[in-house]
Amino acid sequence: MAAIVAIIRPLAWVNTMLLRIGRNIAWVAMGLMVLIIVLQVVFRYVLNDALSWSEEAARFLMLWMTGLIAPSAYRWGGFVSIDLVHDMLPKRLGNILVLILLLISLAVLVVALQLGYKHVNSGWRFDSQTLKVSLDFMGYGIVRAKQAWMYMSLLVGVFLLLLVNIELTLKTIVGIVDPSIEVPADQDHLVITAE
Repeated sequence: MAAIVAIIRPLAWVNTMLLRIGRNIAWVAMGLMVLIIVLQVVFRYVLNDALSWSEEAARFLMLWMTGLIAPSAYRWGGFVSIDLVHDMLPKRLGNILVLILLLISLAVLVVALQLGYKHVNSGWRFDSQTLKVSLDFMGYGIVRAKQAWMYMSLLVGVFLLLLVNIELTLKTIVGIVDPSIEVPADQDHLVITAE
């Protein structure tokens, strides 16, 4: 059991750091997305000159925001779940049920990671229709963004979900075998208790 706890400690630290960075980038992405949408409304309805790139840029930011924030929600138990059966079972049996569900999720995430990798690789062949930068001043003309940059949000998000799943699985195994062992807690997650 000490070996599993020794694996959990650095993994929990790495997850905490990666997810903290991801959440900060996600907040920036959400702010930029809102700014772009407001800008599009002003251009379309006030200036009567709609921007061609705003919807694709907002979608790009939304995908990255989702890919970077979902692992934190997963780690903190923020996804929709049905806890009725788990809560009715004795603690150890409930943890075994959670372990089974985590292992199923692990299998799904491994497949999703493979599919995400293939999807990103295919995205290098396709250019964005509206996201482009003019580099005429450098002699390059117009450079269009590759769709792979948008697709990469899926790959990064699933990879982070996979790391979180491994941490949760190992913590659940420790909880089943010896519930008295202290496992590292997520320092970023604020727990509010009613007094």
